[in-house]
Amino acid sequence: MSGHGLLLVVLTAALTMAANLLLRAGLDGAGGFVFGNAAEAVLRLVRLFLEPRFSSGFVLYFLASVVWFRVAATEPLSIAYPMLVSCTFVLVTAGAATLFGEPLTRRQVMGLAVILAGILLVSTQKGAAG
Repeated sequence: MSGHGLLLVVLTAALTMAANLLLRAGLDGAGGFVFGNAAEAVLRLVRLFLEPRFSSGFVLYFLASVVWFRVAATEPLSIAYPMLVSCTFVLVTAGAATLFGEPLTRRQVMGLAVILAGILLVSTQKGAAG
């Protein structure tokens, strides 16, 4: 993967993390989201999109997708995608623990490390034939 590609993957992960955290804050600010009948669902969606944090998160998801399109078009997907997922996974987990006080146990940290190690093994080019 090129240095430019790596930078774009990290940017995509950062935008996705910010989008997730803003969407969550917006959902909390709008009183949550529960599907009811069709009319209630439409009203709740309108309420969500009027919540600035939710709308900002939605826009950031779109921007993250645009950046990701460039990565997917120019970099090896079998390397770029695992890197995106792992970066996003770490950033969202840390952000949720920091901003929303979600618990982060030792067991979760160990699980995260195992997942990241697996992604590293799958996404590295060296030794791929072995």
